[in-house]
Amino acid sequence: MTMTGFDVFDRTLHKTNVWLKEIMAELGTEDRHRAYTALRATLQSLRDRLTVEEAAEFGAQLPLLVRGIYYEAWNPTRNPLKERHKRDFLARVGSHFTDQAAPLDPEIAARAVFNVISNHVSQGEIEDVKHLLPEELRELWNG
Repeated sequence: MTMTGFDVFDRTLHKTNVWLKEIMAELGTEDRHRAYTALRATLQSLRDRLTVEEAAEFGAQLPLLVRGIYYEAWNPTRNPLKERHKRDFLARVGSHFTDQAAPLDPEIAARAVFNVISNHVSQGEIEDVKHLLPEELRELWNG
């Protein structure tokens, strides 16, 4: 049974739901909105830290709907941000959680999203992304 009647949309909805369910499991929550917020915050914070070329290469491996979230409001003329410290990156992630009654811990959210990304994006691409990050940020990918 199709949801939209358009195969490419049905596939991306399915893939996005898989990602959200995996993030919910990582976070230990049943709240899809919290999982979505964690995904959006982490992806956009990561995107802004990458070179334009690497941001595009990474984005190409994301499901269509997740790719839209990733590129939302992107201004590539500002990339890459020069955040060198984990606390700065996590502050950027945490800035997305201001509308929640019980905000997510940005580090827990980022680690959950990075774990899920590791399940779906090629290891080579993940290594390319990690190579561009300072050591403090790379450690967020290591569970």
